[in-house]
Amino acid sequence: MKNALRIFTILFLLTSNPFHQAGALEFIYRYNEGDRYRILSTVQSEIYINRSQAYISEFVNRISYEITGVSGEKASFNAVYQSAERTYPLESAAVPLPSSVFTWSRDYISVFEQDRLGYIDISANYFMPMVRNVPVFPGRALEPGDTWSSEGTVVHDFRDSFGIEEPYQIPFTANYRYLGDMNWNGTTYPAFSISYQIFYEPPPVRGRIYPRRIQGSHEQIVYWDPLLGQPAAYEETFRTVLDLSDGQTWEYRGYAEAELVEAPPMDREEIAREIAEDIESIPGASVRVSDEGIIISLENIQFYPDSAVMLPGESQKLDLIAEILMRYPERDILVGGHTALAGTAEGRQRLSLERAETVAAYLMQRGVRRHEQVVIRGYGAERPVADNRTEEGMQRNRRVEITILEN
Repeated sequence: MKNALRIFTILFLLTSNPFHQAGALEFIYRYNEGDRYRILSTVQSEIYINRSQAYISEFVNRISYEITGVSGEKASFNAVYQSAERTYPLESAAVPLPSSVFTWSRDYISVFEQDRLGYIDISANYFMPMVRNVPVFPGRALEPGDTWSSEGTVVHDFRDSFGIEEPYQIPFTANYRYLGDMNWNGTTYPAFSISYQIFYEPPPVRGRIYPRRIQGSHEQIVYWDPLLGQPAAYEETFRTVLDLSDGQTWEYRGYAEAELVEAPPMDREEIAREIAEDIESIPGASVRVSDEGIIISLENIQFYPDSAVMLPGESQKLDLIAEILMRYPERDILVGGHTALAGTAEGRQRLSLERAETVAAYLMQRGVRRHEQVVIRGYGAERPVADNRTEEGMQRNRRVEITILEN
Protein backbone atom coordinates (compact mmCIF):
# COMPACT_ATOMS: atom_id res chain seq x y z
CA MET A 1 0.00 0.00 0.00
CA LYS A 2 1.32 3.41 -0.88
CA ASN A 3 1.03 6.25 1.59
CA ALA A 4 0.51 9.28 -0.56
CA LEU A 5 0.43 12.69 1.08
CA ARG A 6 -2.37 15.08 1.94
CA ILE A 7 -2.65 17.42 -0.98
CA PHE A 8 -3.20 20.92 0.29
CA THR A 9 0.16 22.56 1.17
CA ILE A 10 1.49 25.94 0.05
CA LEU A 11 4.48 27.83 1.53
CA PHE A 12 4.98 31.59 1.34
CA LEU A 13 6.74 33.93 3.76
CA LEU A 14 4.34 35.54 6.23
CA THR A 15 5.41 39.18 6.31
CA SER A 16 2.28 40.59 7.97
CA ASN A 17 -1.00 39.23 9.26
CA PRO A 18 -4.00 41.60 9.53
CA PHE A 19 -6.38 38.64 9.98
CA HIS A 20 -4.60 37.32 13.07
CA GLN A 21 -4.99 39.56 16.13
CA ALA A 22 -5.00 38.94 19.87
CA GLY A 23 -4.89 35.16 19.36
CA ALA A 24 -8.37 34.87 17.76
CA LEU A 25 -8.56 33.73 14.16
CA GLU A 26 -11.20 32.50 11.75
CA PHE A 27 -9.68 29.91 9.43
CA ILE A 28 -11.09 30.07 5.90
CA TYR A 29 -9.72 29.20 2.47
CA ARG A 30 -9.14 32.06 0.02
CA TYR A 31 -9.19 31.47 -3.74
CA ASN A 32 -8.22 33.44 -6.83
CA GLU A 33 -8.99 32.17 -10.31
CA GLY A 34 -5.81 31.40 -12.23
CA ASP A 35 -3.65 30.72 -9.17
CA ARG A 36 -1.21 27.85 -9.68
CA TYR A 37 0.67 25.96 -6.99
CA ARG A 38 3.45 23.40 -7.01
CA ILE A 39 4.15 21.31 -3.92
CA LEU A 40 6.87 18.82 -3.02
CA SER A 41 5.91 16.28 -0.37
CA THR A 42 7.86 13.39 1.11
CA VAL A 43 6.79 10.25 2.98
CA GLN A 44 8.99 7.69 4.70
CA SER A 45 7.56 4.40 5.98
CA GLU A 46 8.99 1.43 7.81
CA ILE A 47 7.24 -1.69 6.53
CA TYR A 48 6.58 -4.66 8.80
CA ILE A 49 5.28 -8.00 7.50
CA ASN A 50 3.84 -10.32 10.14
CA ARG A 51 5.40 -8.02 12.77
CA SER A 52 8.93 -8.46 11.40
CA GLN A 53 10.79 -5.49 9.97
CA ALA A 54 11.07 -5.78 6.21
CA TYR A 55 12.18 -2.59 4.42
CA ILE A 56 11.99 1.18 4.12
CA SER A 57 9.76 2.79 1.52
CA GLU A 58 10.10 6.45 0.55
CA PHE A 59 7.86 8.52 -1.69
CA VAL A 60 8.39 11.88 -3.32
CA ASN A 61 5.17 13.44 -4.56
CA ARG A 62 5.14 16.39 -6.92
CA ILE A 63 1.77 18.05 -6.93
CA SER A 64 0.53 20.89 -9.08
CA TYR A 65 -2.91 22.39 -9.14
CA GLU A 66 -4.67 25.28 -10.79
CA ILE A 67 -7.76 27.16 -9.65
CA THR A 68 -9.81 27.19 -12.84
CA GLY A 69 -12.79 29.13 -11.51
CA VAL A 70 -14.36 30.71 -8.44
CA SER A 71 -18.13 30.81 -8.01
CA GLY A 72 -19.60 32.07 -4.78
CA GLU A 73 -18.05 30.16 -1.90
CA LYS A 74 -16.50 27.44 -4.10
CA ALA A 75 -13.39 27.13 -6.25
CA SER A 76 -12.78 24.62 -9.07
CA PHE A 77 -9.44 22.81 -9.23
CA ASN A 78 -7.50 20.90 -11.87
CA ALA A 79 -4.75 18.89 -10.18
CA VAL A 80 -1.90 16.58 -11.19
CA TYR A 81 -0.21 14.26 -8.68
CA GLN A 82 3.07 12.61 -9.69
CA SER A 83 4.52 9.97 -7.38
CA ALA A 84 7.97 8.38 -7.28
CA GLU A 85 9.20 5.65 -4.91
CA ARG A 86 12.36 3.98 -3.71
CA THR A 87 12.79 1.09 -1.29
CA TYR A 88 15.78 -0.34 0.54
CA PRO A 89 16.47 -2.76 3.42
CA LEU A 90 16.04 -1.50 6.97
CA GLU A 91 19.69 -2.17 7.77
CA SER A 92 20.65 0.55 5.25
CA ALA A 93 18.14 3.07 6.61
CA ALA A 94 20.81 5.36 8.09
CA VAL A 95 22.60 5.50 4.72
CA PRO A 96 20.30 4.50 1.84
CA LEU A 97 21.80 2.30 -0.83
CA PRO A 98 23.63 4.35 -3.49
CA SER A 99 21.59 2.65 -6.21
CA SER A 100 18.24 3.38 -4.57
CA VAL A 101 17.01 5.98 -7.04
CA PHE A 102 13.47 7.30 -6.91
CA THR A 103 11.52 5.53 -9.65
CA TRP A 104 8.35 6.95 -11.20
CA SER A 105 5.30 5.21 -9.78
CA ARG A 106 2.06 6.80 -11.01
CA ASP A 107 0.48 9.98 -12.32
CA TYR A 108 -2.98 10.96 -11.14
CA ILE A 109 -5.23 13.63 -12.59
CA SER A 110 -8.11 15.01 -10.57
CA VAL A 111 -10.87 17.61 -10.89
CA PHE A 112 -12.80 18.82 -7.85
CA GLU A 113 -14.43 21.75 -6.08
CA GLN A 114 -13.66 23.03 -2.58
CA ASP A 115 -15.54 25.59 -0.50
CA ARG A 116 -14.13 28.19 1.88
CA LEU A 117 -14.46 25.93 4.91
CA GLY A 118 -12.54 23.13 3.15
CA TYR A 119 -15.29 20.72 2.12
CA ILE A 120 -14.57 18.95 -1.18
CA ASP A 121 -17.02 17.94 -3.90
CA ILE A 122 -15.39 15.27 -6.10
CA SER A 123 -16.45 12.38 -8.30
CA ALA A 124 -16.06 8.92 -6.73
CA ASN A 125 -13.82 7.69 -9.57
CA TYR A 126 -10.83 9.88 -8.61
CA PHE A 127 -8.01 8.48 -6.47
CA MET A 128 -6.59 11.86 -5.44
CA PRO A 129 -6.57 13.80 -3.19
CA MET A 130 -6.03 10.88 -0.88
CA VAL A 131 -7.51 12.54 2.23
CA ARG A 132 -10.69 14.55 1.73
CA ASN A 133 -12.44 17.10 3.90
CA VAL A 134 -9.29 17.56 5.99
CA PRO A 135 -8.70 20.18 7.16
CA VAL A 136 -12.16 21.77 7.43
CA PHE A 137 -13.22 24.58 9.74
CA PRO A 138 -16.26 25.42 11.92
CA GLY A 139 -16.98 28.85 10.40
CA ARG A 140 -16.27 30.91 13.53
CA ALA A 141 -13.34 32.71 15.14
CA LEU A 142 -11.16 30.42 17.22
CA GLU A 143 -8.96 31.04 20.26
CA PRO A 144 -5.89 28.91 21.05
CA GLY A 145 -7.10 25.77 22.77
CA ASP A 146 -10.44 25.66 20.94
CA THR A 147 -11.41 22.30 19.45
CA TRP A 148 -13.75 21.07 16.71
CA SER A 149 -14.48 17.84 14.83
CA SER A 150 -15.63 16.83 11.34
CA GLU A 151 -16.06 13.79 9.11
CA GLY A 152 -13.37 12.95 6.55
CA THR A 153 -12.51 10.23 4.06
CA VAL A 154 -9.24 8.53 3.15
CA VAL A 155 -8.94 6.99 -0.33
CA HIS A 156 -6.52 4.17 -1.18
CA ASP A 157 -5.37 2.90 -4.56
CA PHE A 158 -5.44 -0.90 -4.17
CA ARG A 159 -5.24 -1.73 -7.88
CA ASP A 160 -1.66 -2.99 -7.81
CA SER A 161 -1.78 -4.48 -4.31
CA PHE A 162 -5.10 -6.33 -4.39
CA GLY A 163 -6.61 -5.89 -7.85
CA ILE A 164 -9.38 -3.65 -6.48
CA GLU A 165 -10.07 -1.32 -9.40
CA GLU A 166 -12.23 1.33 -7.75
CA PRO A 167 -10.93 3.96 -5.30
CA TYR A 168 -11.16 2.41 -1.84
CA GLN A 169 -12.86 4.92 0.48
CA ILE A 170 -12.75 4.74 4.28
CA PRO A 171 -14.62 7.20 6.53
CA PHE A 172 -13.25 8.64 9.79
CA THR A 173 -13.79 11.44 12.29
CA ALA A 174 -11.05 14.09 12.54
CA ASN A 175 -10.48 16.00 15.78
CA TYR A 176 -8.86 19.44 15.68
CA ARG A 177 -7.24 21.76 18.23
CA TYR A 178 -6.05 25.34 17.61
CA LEU A 179 -2.50 25.43 19.03
CA GLY A 180 -1.72 29.12 18.58
CA ASP A 181 1.45 30.40 16.93
CA MET A 182 4.17 27.90 16.03
CA ASN A 183 7.41 27.97 14.03
CA TRP A 184 7.98 26.22 10.71
CA ASN A 185 11.40 26.64 9.10
CA GLY A 186 12.01 30.01 10.73
CA THR A 187 8.57 31.54 10.15
CA THR A 188 5.76 31.80 12.68
CA TYR A 189 2.29 30.63 11.67
CA PRO A 190 -1.03 29.97 13.41
CA ALA A 191 -1.06 26.17 13.78
CA PHE A 192 -3.60 23.50 14.59
CA SER A 193 -3.39 19.78 15.21
CA ILE A 194 -5.44 17.07 13.49
CA SER A 195 -5.89 13.62 14.98
CA TYR A 196 -7.90 10.74 13.60
CA GLN A 197 -8.13 6.97 13.92
CA ILE A 198 -9.36 4.43 11.42
CA PHE A 199 -11.03 1.09 12.10
CA TYR A 200 -12.70 -0.44 9.07
CA GLU A 201 -13.81 -3.94 8.13
CA PRO A 202 -14.52 -3.92 4.39
CA PRO A 203 -16.68 -6.42 2.54
CA PRO A 204 -14.87 -9.46 1.09
CA VAL A 205 -13.48 -9.53 -2.45
CA ARG A 206 -14.00 -12.87 -4.15
CA GLY A 207 -11.10 -14.69 -5.71
CA ARG A 208 -8.41 -12.33 -4.40
CA ILE A 209 -6.44 -11.49 -1.32
CA TYR A 210 -8.00 -8.40 0.24
CA PRO A 211 -7.82 -6.36 3.46
CA ARG A 212 -10.19 -7.85 6.05
CA ARG A 213 -9.44 -5.13 8.57
CA ILE A 214 -7.77 -1.70 8.24
CA GLN A 215 -6.65 0.16 11.35
CA GLY A 216 -4.65 3.33 11.61
CA SER A 217 -3.78 6.46 13.56
CA HIS A 218 -2.67 9.83 12.19
CA GLU A 219 -1.31 12.87 14.05
CA GLN A 220 -0.76 16.08 12.07
CA ILE A 221 0.27 19.68 12.62
CA VAL A 222 -0.80 22.19 9.98
CA TYR A 223 0.86 25.61 9.74
CA TRP A 224 -1.68 28.08 8.32
CA ASP A 225 -1.07 31.24 6.28
CA PRO A 226 -4.05 33.56 6.90
CA LEU A 227 -3.00 35.99 4.16
CA LEU A 228 -3.18 33.27 1.54
CA GLY A 229 -6.02 31.41 3.20
CA GLN A 230 -4.13 28.14 2.68
CA PRO A 231 -1.95 25.77 4.72
CA ALA A 232 1.66 26.93 4.67
CA ALA A 233 3.10 23.52 5.51
CA TYR A 234 2.20 20.31 7.26
CA GLU A 235 3.86 17.38 9.03
CA GLU A 236 2.45 14.06 10.16
CA THR A 237 3.24 10.81 11.92
CA PHE A 238 1.15 7.78 11.03
CA ARG A 239 0.64 4.08 11.62
CA THR A 240 -1.50 1.82 9.42
CA VAL A 241 -2.14 -1.92 9.89
CA LEU A 242 -3.70 -4.19 7.25
CA ASP A 243 -4.96 -7.62 8.29
CA LEU A 244 -5.23 -9.56 5.02
CA SER A 245 -7.51 -12.42 4.05
CA ASP A 246 -4.54 -14.77 3.63
CA GLY A 247 -3.58 -14.34 7.30
CA GLN A 248 -0.71 -11.91 6.76
CA THR A 249 -0.42 -8.59 8.59
CA TRP A 250 1.22 -5.58 6.97
CA GLU A 251 2.10 -2.52 9.02
CA TYR A 252 3.32 0.91 7.93
CA ARG A 253 4.90 3.35 10.40
CA GLY A 254 6.16 6.67 9.17
CA TYR A 255 6.51 10.41 8.89
CA ALA A 256 5.38 12.81 6.17
CA GLU A 257 5.75 16.50 5.44
CA ALA A 258 5.12 18.90 2.58
CA GLU A 259 5.72 22.49 1.52
CA LEU A 260 5.70 24.70 -1.52
CA VAL A 261 8.65 24.46 -3.91
CA GLU A 262 9.43 28.13 -4.42
CA ALA A 263 10.94 28.40 -7.89
CA PRO A 264 10.07 31.22 -10.30
CA PRO A 265 8.81 30.12 -13.74
CA MET A 266 11.56 29.26 -16.18
CA ASP A 267 12.05 31.16 -19.42
CA ARG A 268 11.97 27.84 -21.23
CA GLU A 269 12.66 29.09 -24.74
CA GLU A 270 15.67 31.15 -23.68
CA ILE A 271 17.14 28.39 -21.50
CA ALA A 272 16.64 25.84 -24.30
CA ARG A 273 18.45 28.15 -26.72
CA GLU A 274 21.41 28.46 -24.33
CA ILE A 275 21.57 24.71 -23.75
CA ALA A 276 21.42 24.02 -27.51
CA GLU A 277 24.60 26.04 -27.94
CA ASP A 278 26.33 24.19 -25.10
CA ILE A 279 25.58 20.68 -26.39
CA GLU A 280 26.62 21.24 -30.00
CA SER A 281 29.77 19.21 -29.32
CA ILE A 282 27.76 16.11 -28.30
CA PRO A 283 26.76 14.01 -31.35
CA GLY A 284 23.06 13.24 -31.47
CA ALA A 285 22.18 15.62 -28.61
CA SER A 286 19.23 18.00 -28.88
CA VAL A 287 17.02 20.10 -26.66
CA ARG A 288 13.32 20.96 -26.78
CA VAL A 289 10.63 22.56 -24.66
CA SER A 290 7.76 20.46 -23.26
CA ASP A 291 4.84 20.91 -20.89
CA GLU A 292 6.96 19.43 -18.08
CA GLY A 293 10.02 21.60 -18.65
CA ILE A 294 13.12 21.43 -20.87
CA ILE A 295 14.19 18.09 -22.34
CA ILE A 296 17.81 17.29 -23.22
CA SER A 297 17.79 14.23 -25.50
CA LEU A 298 20.92 12.09 -25.86
CA GLU A 299 20.38 9.85 -28.86
CA ASN A 300 23.99 8.80 -29.08
CA ILE A 301 24.81 7.78 -25.52
CA GLN A 302 26.10 4.24 -25.97
CA PHE A 303 25.79 1.15 -23.78
CA TYR A 304 27.01 -2.39 -24.21
CA PRO A 305 24.38 -4.44 -26.11
CA ASP A 306 21.36 -5.37 -23.95
CA SER A 307 23.13 -3.80 -20.99
CA ALA A 308 22.88 -0.71 -18.77
CA VAL A 309 26.67 -0.36 -18.62
CA MET A 310 27.95 2.62 -20.59
CA LEU A 311 30.76 2.17 -23.08
CA PRO A 312 34.15 3.69 -22.13
CA GLY A 313 34.26 7.44 -22.70
CA GLU A 314 30.49 7.97 -22.63
CA SER A 315 30.67 9.57 -19.19
CA GLN A 316 32.38 12.59 -20.78
CA LYS A 317 29.08 13.48 -22.43
CA LEU A 318 27.37 13.36 -19.04
CA ASP A 319 30.06 15.56 -17.52
CA LEU A 320 28.98 18.37 -19.84
CA ILE A 321 25.32 17.70 -19.07
CA ALA A 322 26.16 17.83 -15.36
CA GLU A 323 27.70 21.30 -15.77
CA ILE A 324 24.51 22.50 -17.48
CA LEU A 325 22.23 21.05 -14.82
CA MET A 326 24.21 22.73 -12.04
CA ARG A 327 23.06 26.11 -13.33
CA TYR A 328 19.51 25.31 -12.27
CA PRO A 329 19.92 23.70 -8.83
CA GLU A 330 16.37 24.53 -7.68
CA ARG A 331 14.84 22.45 -10.49
CA ASP A 332 14.22 18.74 -10.07
CA ILE A 333 15.11 16.44 -12.95
CA LEU A 334 13.51 13.43 -14.60
CA VAL A 335 15.76 10.89 -16.35
CA GLY A 336 13.88 8.79 -18.88
CA GLY A 337 15.20 5.74 -20.71
CA HIS A 338 13.96 4.71 -24.18
CA THR A 339 14.60 1.66 -26.38
CA ALA A 340 14.06 0.61 -29.96
CA LEU A 341 11.23 -1.78 -30.84
CA ALA A 342 13.13 -5.03 -30.28
CA GLY A 343 12.69 -7.93 -27.90
CA THR A 344 9.78 -8.22 -25.50
CA ALA A 345 7.80 -5.38 -23.96
CA GLU A 346 8.91 -6.51 -20.50
CA GLY A 347 12.55 -6.61 -21.57
CA ARG A 348 12.36 -3.17 -23.19
CA GLN A 349 10.79 -1.71 -20.06
CA ARG A 350 13.44 -3.22 -17.80
CA LEU A 351 16.37 -2.13 -19.99
CA SER A 352 15.10 1.42 -20.43
CA LEU A 353 14.66 1.81 -16.67
CA GLU A 354 18.10 0.39 -15.91
CA ARG A 355 19.76 2.74 -18.40
CA ALA A 356 17.91 5.71 -16.92
CA GLU A 357 19.14 4.62 -13.49
CA THR A 358 22.73 4.40 -14.73
CA VAL A 359 22.62 7.96 -16.04
CA ALA A 360 20.84 9.30 -12.95
CA ALA A 361 23.30 7.62 -10.59
CA TYR A 362 26.25 9.11 -12.48
CA LEU A 363 24.77 12.61 -12.35
CA MET A 364 24.12 12.30 -8.62
CA GLN A 365 27.69 11.13 -8.09
CA ARG A 366 28.74 14.39 -9.73
CA GLY A 367 26.69 16.24 -7.11
CA VAL A 368 24.14 17.55 -9.59
CA ARG A 369 21.13 16.90 -7.33
CA ARG A 370 20.10 15.28 -4.06
CA HIS A 371 18.37 11.90 -4.28
CA GLU A 372 14.91 13.37 -3.68
CA GLN A 373 15.40 15.78 -6.61
CA VAL A 374 15.87 13.02 -9.21
CA VAL A 375 13.25 10.62 -10.59
CA ILE A 376 13.82 7.93 -13.19
CA ARG A 377 11.34 6.39 -15.57
CA GLY A 378 11.58 3.63 -18.17
CA TYR A 379 9.44 4.11 -21.28
CA GLY A 380 10.54 1.08 -23.26
CA ALA A 381 9.62 1.66 -26.93
CA GLU A 382 6.44 3.65 -26.12
CA ARG A 383 7.76 7.01 -27.39
CA PRO A 384 9.77 6.56 -30.59
CA VAL A 385 11.25 9.58 -32.32
CA ALA A 386 12.20 7.71 -35.51
CA ASP A 387 11.19 4.75 -37.68
CA ASN A 388 11.99 1.43 -35.98
CA ARG A 389 12.08 -0.28 -39.38
CA THR A 390 15.52 1.18 -40.13
CA GLU A 391 18.78 0.73 -38.24
CA GLU A 392 19.26 4.49 -38.16
CA GLY A 393 15.80 4.97 -36.68
CA MET A 394 16.35 2.28 -34.07
CA GLN A 395 19.61 3.91 -33.04
CA ARG A 396 17.85 7.23 -32.51
CA ASN A 397 15.17 5.57 -30.43
CA ARG A 398 17.78 4.08 -28.09
CA ARG A 399 18.19 7.26 -26.11
CA VAL A 400 18.17 8.81 -22.67
CA GLU A 401 16.30 12.05 -22.04
CA ILE A 402 16.94 14.39 -19.10
CA THR A 403 14.13 16.79 -18.30
CA ILE A 404 14.73 19.93 -16.23
CA LEU A 405 11.35 20.10 -14.55
CA GLU A 406 9.34 23.23 -14.00
CA ASN A 407 8.66 21.70 -10.54
